[in-house]
Amino acid sequence: MRPFRADFPQSDLDDLKRRLSDTRWPEGLPEAGWDRGVPVDYLKDLAEYWRTRYDWRAAEERLNRHPHFTTTIDGANIHYLHVRSPEPNALPLIITHGWPGAVTEFLDVIGPLTDPRAHGGDPADAFHVVIPALPGFGFSGPAEAGWTTQRVASAWAELMRGLGYDRYVAQGGDFGSGVALVLGMQDPEHVAGVHLNTLVTAAADPSELEGLSEEDHARIARSERFTRVLSGSMKLQATRPHTVAYGLTDSPVGQLAWVVEKYKDWADAPTAPEDAVARDRILDIATLYWLTGTGGSSAQFYYESVDFLPIEANAGRYFPLSMPLGVAVFPHAPFKPVRRFAEREFDTIVHWNEYDRGGNFAALEQPELYVGDVRAFARLLKDR
Repeated sequence: MRPFRADFPQSDLDDLKRRLSDTRWPEGLPEAGWDRGVPVDYLKDLAEYWRTRYDWRAAEERLNRHPHFTTTIDGANIHYLHVRSPEPNALPLIITHGWPGAVTEFLDVIGPLTDPRAHGGDPADAFHVVIPALPGFGFSGPAEAGWTTQRVASAWAELMRGLGYDRYVAQGGDFGSGVALVLGMQDPEHVAGVHLNTLVTAAADPSELEGLSEEDHARIARSERFTRVLSGSMKLQATRPHTVAYGLTDSPVGQLAWVVEKYKDWADAPTAPEDAVARDRILDIATLYWLTGTGGSSAQFYYESVDFLPIEANAGRYFPLSMPLGVAVFPHAPFKPVRRFAEREFDTIVHWNEYDRGGNFAALEQPELYVGDVRAFARLLKDR
């Protein structure tokens, strides 16, 4: 396990600015707000901010405040943050990001999670935090074919064993929720509980739709809208990830549009992505994808994990867990689970909280709610 430090050469940053200056912009697109994707005027403004005002070195400094490492697991380079709590009885916690996600999503929650005493909390709520980057994402870099959700979960179990953790909590949202669930299924002797801020549910047959509340029907309609309207990137990356890779690797504006659209469509952002997440935090992620050249390689995870995606008939169908499950529901995520369907799939749900704000990127959008929910779930595990 090798110490790691983020430090891109200045030539890479200069090249990014040059490419942004030389962008060939589309002309004559219909004015449609966000209905047809990212508006040209919005993206021009954001790209100019990226070129002239955004400071990647400040982002590197934020990253490097925490201990980073790389290791090789099953032939892949795995980058991860490992931040131990000052509290000796802290509970280990492994957090998995999704797409378009990165380890930078969690920088603001590391302090409260690892050192609640210093953040006005109860030291009994402390965690030792491990945040790995999925193979093919960010500093984990490109990975060979075959890195399915199941294989990632197996790698995470090996990572936690290597770090000496015998009992830990698996947490995830977006793709990370699938990894956390499979990790619990694969490593039940060591996973004390699974906490999710994304859970896809679906009716097993039409009879399950009878007697549902108006709110539950609205949740089903929201999921259907995602599949019908908001899932273009998912379908393309799940079927033709190579085709996507060229534009993402050659054009920073193409990469930026591919990422920023999701902060409008999948977050609590009624008018613009910045309603949900500060533009510097969005640009941290877009820049990390760009500098590591992993826009194309990250898309491969959709192809490898197609069985878990809501374009398949079995989406929302899982295998049973033997350990406690906690669910945090943020209303503006692409999916709001129907509790009746969730309890049909899992009989170990011990924690279910619904919030009135927040979306798919919970740790970025609502860090206090995210931390509070993870803490509340972990307290339920103390007597088990």
